[in-house]
Amino acid sequence: MKEMVINGVRIRPGQTLNIEIAIARLPTHTLIDLPIFIKRAKEDGPVVLISGGVHGDEINGIVAVKRMLEEDLILPKKGTIIFIPLVNVYGFLSNSRTFPDGRDLNRSFPGSKKGSLASQIAFILTNEIIPIIDYGIDFHTGGRMLSNYPQVRIDYRDKKVLELAKAFGTHFILNSPHIDKSFRKEAYKHKKHIMVYEGGESMRLDDYAVEEAVAGTKRLLTYLGMMDNDAPAKETIMISESSWMRAKISGIFTSTVRLGDAVKKGQILAKISDPYGKVKVPVKCTTNGFIVGLNNNPVVNAGDALVHVGKVDNH
Repeated sequence: MKEMVINGVRIRPGQTLNIEIAIARLPTHTLIDLPIFIKRAKEDGPVVLISGGVHGDEINGIVAVKRMLEEDLILPKKGTIIFIPLVNVYGFLSNSRTFPDGRDLNRSFPGSKKGSLASQIAFILTNEIIPIIDYGIDFHTGGRMLSNYPQVRIDYRDKKVLELAKAFGTHFILNSPHIDKSFRKEAYKHKKHIMVYEGGESMRLDDYAVEEAVAGTKRLLTYLGMMDNDAPAKETIMISESSWMRAKISGIFTSTVRLGDAVKKGQILAKISDPYGKVKVPVKCTTNGFIVGLNNNPVVNAGDALVHVGKVDNH
């Protein structure tokens, strides 16, 4: 069986371990750790990373991983699962996507041992986690007031991760090319395959997004032969490209569609009006597709992203 070591700690077959990697201290000198939870079966098999909170304000992912841990929902019968519920402790403490200096962890890979805080955590993930995993699911949400319908984002050119995304089996698979200095791209450079799950919005709990995250993880691990599960798959729709319908004027935004809806070119998706009832401007769809993301903010400015429409992949 292959040897598995994280932060100098050896994980043996059949072991369940918690490892805390010291990162730094807050200005109060309170120590900040990166807690990692490992469940290794006695039988060898794939090593899968399940992570949340790369952006500290994206709470749904943190709660999804927490739920898998606290309810002991995920126990591998073979292989190993590495859970990191909260990667960016600093952002979590300040209700922020980024670190105190404004850096985005997901644009800081491969990181540096002596760089910024984000760079140091990226360095730990690059050197301690990426080398030992085979696959990963990184849980994210939409932005502030921007809600995403449960979807998996992958680079279609990575055929292995496309296979895994279909096994995960949530509503949509979006083609999302690798972004420079991201966790996903760094893993891919090491021939590891990480998919990004998106569900709900930041700083707001969405039970359905959490449930889909957990159910999809079970489906994926069942597909990999690591556990038994009977969670039914959704009809997964392949989205080849997507675009945001943007506000042409400022005003009060009222959507007439919901997340997940099928829409047609020319269909009115929303209206923007002034506060006095004098002006009403429709937001028309420019393509056939599905609503994969939606702005929940009732007051918008010209140019704001309003409705995210995904075009169906016909291949």
